[in-house]
Amino acid sequence: MVKVDEAIMGSKEPEEGRPFLQQSITRIDEGRQTLARRLELSDDERAYEKSEKVDVSIYNSPVWTQDDDRPAPFSWKKLWLFTGPGFLMSIAYLDPGNLEGDLQAGAIGGYSLLWLLMVATIMGLIIQIIAARLGVATGRDLAALCREEYPVWATLLLWIMAEIAIIGADIQEVIGSAIALKILSNGVLPIWAGVLITGTDGLVFLLLENFGVRKLEAFFGLLITIMALSFAWMFGEAMPDATAMLRGLFVPYVMANAVRQAVAVVGAVIMPHNIFLHSALVQSRSIDISRRSQVREAVRYFTIESCIALFVSFLINVCVIAVSGKAFYGTDIADTIGLANAGQYLQGYYGNKGLPILYIWAIGLLAAGQSSTMTGTYAGQFVMAGFLNFRVKKWLRATVTRCVAIVPTVIIALIFDSSEKELDQLNEWLNVLQSIQLPFALIPLLCLVSRERIMGAFKLEPLLQCVSWLIALLVLAINGYLLVDFYRHNIINTIPVLSVLLVSATVYIIFVLYLVLHAVYGDQSKIVSKNTLC
Repeated sequence: MVKVDEAIMGSKEPEEGRPFLQQSITRIDEGRQTLARRLELSDDERAYEKSEKVDVSIYNSPVWTQDDDRPAPFSWKKLWLFTGPGFLMSIAYLDPGNLEGDLQAGAIGGYSLLWLLMVATIMGLIIQIIAARLGVATGRDLAALCREEYPVWATLLLWIMAEIAIIGADIQEVIGSAIALKILSNGVLPIWAGVLITGTDGLVFLLLENFGVRKLEAFFGLLITIMALSFAWMFGEAMPDATAMLRGLFVPYVMANAVRQAVAVVGAVIMPHNIFLHSALVQSRSIDISRRSQVREAVRYFTIESCIALFVSFLINVCVIAVSGKAFYGTDIADTIGLANAGQYLQGYYGNKGLPILYIWAIGLLAAGQSSTMTGTYAGQFVMAGFLNFRVKKWLRATVTRCVAIVPTVIIALIFDSSEKELDQLNEWLNVLQSIQLPFALIPLLCLVSRERIMGAFKLEPLLQCVSWLIALLVLAINGYLLVDFYRHNIINTIPVLSVLLVSATVYIIFVLYLVLHAVYGDQSKIVSKNTLC
């Protein structure tokens, strides 16, 4: 097993005649080389084997060598080689759960919450860039690093929480696809049948990875393109008020009756499984982590790609909110809009201009559900391999991950098949579940990426640390509000229920506090122990 705490340790005594900063950089370089050698020799399960990685060195500038410490010249061709992981990550911002939130935000708040969507996307971008930075700089994904840094009992708890988050997200995504299939089949396919189809074909599509990572990324790119064209078509049919949209984008304002939707927009921006996913996806590029120049270059290109990918997802979400706001804002049905009935209402509002908008909506929803459930399965593979060092063939690991998520989804689909209202309520429960799981991905990420022992020269700068922790506290506070609001409206106050909730909340808070305290004192104890042994 690779122990990253040893990788950064160099000689403790300063060398005479050499500046302190130069000595520090030398120790960091030696640490990175040690880490690279141990990764090479380690038999731990990896996100990608060497033969699967994309070679990103073919467009290196002839006037720049990999030994240079200075940044390489920017290259569009090089950016293209790094393009892929960010777009797979961005799919979580376009899953059916987010689309339903967009529908409700537009129906209740009109265009007034667009600025909040923009702010939430920027916050999500910062967290995703940090996750990518962790994966590139260490050569390990977040789940594997958690296994190395935390005790066995905490690692198992974090794994269970991550799996629960993945299952919850998968239920939303698969049911969203099933709703789309039901619309496209004119009601012939029930929800449970759509769930089985989505679960099976998602597994088949992931077999594209056997033909190369770039083929799979291209397929996801196709699904994002279908989403963009579908919702852009709807936007063109709706022709929202451009002036009102600009005001909604740049004038911060939340109406009293839209507070719940506003909180939901921000609360849904960071998905727990997406943090694990992005830290693993960036390892699909062949990068020598012993060379700071290569790591710095990879971080730069992945940052640019993530910005582009989330800008595309932001535009798609804007289209959905604008179409919903134009059609439903101020109407009697605004409070009832959801994935299952939005298409029918949009069809009745806009009529048959060109292609029926009902089917355009269903095609976009199907692409969103299909792509997000595939990335959810992908995330499940990385989480299982990282936390458990589960060494099996990828197709078997994908099958196990798929089955773990699909069985509860089929059961839920059979229960909620005939009720649109119950499906919407189910979505609220699942959003709460994601809120509960978020600290178990976000806190370890920010703790690990702030440690020089792990990140070396690429640890977060003090300003970025402050910004990222403020974002984390804001998102956690907002999710706490969602939990309290959900409790007030959906939980029956009986002594048994309150007792269970009290015990669960106590255990939950203790574990979250442990993660925070481990970040403060755990690293110091490891350093003291290491120095003692030396």
